[in-house]
Amino acid sequence: MRFVYMALVALFVGIIVLFKVQNLETVTVSLFSAAVTLPVSVLVLLIYVLGMLTGGFLVTLLRSWVHGATRRG
Repeated sequence: MRFVYMALVALFVGIIVLFKVQNLETVTVSLFSAAVTLPVSVLVLLIYVLGMLTGGFLVTLLRSWVHGATRRG
């Protein structure tokens, strides 16, 4: 089972590296008066990490609200 896990991790890392190599074009993202130019792959990675952070925060917030509501009731 350990070898299967290691193989899956290696496959996932390979796919990520392939994605990075194939998406070297730059794109400019602007918000209000600020603009940032970066490769597409970096932008996708940043959006993914931002989504993980905000999604985790939202789940934690909802759990605390539900826990507080069930404790009072």
